[in-house]
Amino acid sequence: MDVIEKVEVLVSSPSRNYVTLRLTTRDGIVGLGDATVNGRELSVAAYLRDHVGPLLIGRDPGRIEDTWQYLYRGVYWRRGPIGMAAIGAVDIALWDILGKRTGQPLYQLFGGRVRDRLATYRHAFGWDLPALLDQVDAHREAGFSNIRVQTGVPELDVVYGVTKDGPVYEPAGRSARPAEETWDAEAYLRYVPGVIEGVREQVGPGVNLLHDAHHRLTPIQAARLGKALEPVGLYWLEDVTPAEDQEALRLVRQHTTTPLAIGEVFNTIWDCQYLIENRLIDYIRAAVVHAGGISHIRKIFALAEVHGVQAAPHGPSDVSPISLAASIHLGVATHNFAIQEYMGYPDLVHEAFPHAWRVEDGHLQPGDEPGLGVTLTEDLHRAEDYEAAYLPVARRRDGTLTDW
Repeated sequence: MDVIEKVEVLVSSPSRNYVTLRLTTRDGIVGLGDATVNGRELSVAAYLRDHVGPLLIGRDPGRIEDTWQYLYRGVYWRRGPIGMAAIGAVDIALWDILGKRTGQPLYQLFGGRVRDRLATYRHAFGWDLPALLDQVDAHREAGFSNIRVQTGVPELDVVYGVTKDGPVYEPAGRSARPAEETWDAEAYLRYVPGVIEGVREQVGPGVNLLHDAHHRLTPIQAARLGKALEPVGLYWLEDVTPAEDQEALRLVRQHTTTPLAIGEVFNTIWDCQYLIENRLIDYIRAAVVHAGGISHIRKIFALAEVHGVQAAPHGPSDVSPISLAASIHLGVATHNFAIQEYMGYPDLVHEAFPHAWRVEDGHLQPGDEPGLGVTLTEDLHRAEDYEAAYLPVARRRDGTLTDW
């Protein structure tokens, strides 16, 4: 019987910080997992290296579900982003090993394709409408018909999802402390609907537009925004209120027919259960790595399917191409999988994580290499390149902290 013989935790920074788990079996099969939690990378790395890794040595890599239960139920302190990302990394790596052992791409192990190609959406932003339209047009010319649109707000200096400094948005700043931003929800609500209406006028009805409020609104503010955007026909309105207050979505639902998406900060099926079973959302957005890996997120998607909720996992640049590969394989093999976020990566990240998945005609394809179809370029994963980076925090104009 083959067993896990070596566990390595790689912290590196090919343009941004990532945590990668590499498992090697006695037969020489290598499995890769992503364990990145933006701004808390070293916490996950330490948990994997000091606590989880030693438990994996000598285990049968084929006992994927048993290993998941062992790591989850075998620890009294359960859930949370750090522990679940660690379990997620192990789970993804074990599926990668199974795919390589059987010579199959992962989507075949999930039952094979249910779709020929996977819809994806890209991010467009601009501090004003002309700048935003330039990025929207560029994505359309590249073949994308699903676009998330974010705009600056004239009364504010900094707004989530937007930068004044160029075509790439990276919220995590390399500094000793998080940057502090000033937020005003009413200024945002006064301005944003008109900008999105301007985008719709430019692109017409054939482009799906999405928008992310990033947990910053009260329930009644979210309801106002959803109602104001109904004439635009959004594909979805994302993360309108803080995810912890799940009952808030009921109030929003009562006042708007704009589709709602939430869940990128959820870690388990129990975080998602109430919203799905009560049909308070239309799309569940948990990320594969942060929701405990492939084994667990498949259960979330199955629960969602029964209740008419579609899967649309988080796919920012702060999860590595390993996580994205897992999401794409799931996407082509999961019936209620609607769309995959693809924020894109700098060229150096593609070079550091060579991958079989590809972007083709505005869609994603997993490739047909065994397992995930991702490898590592060793000399681009140097521990000395790591430098702490933090996501910002936000304060209202009176100085009180609010949700970033």
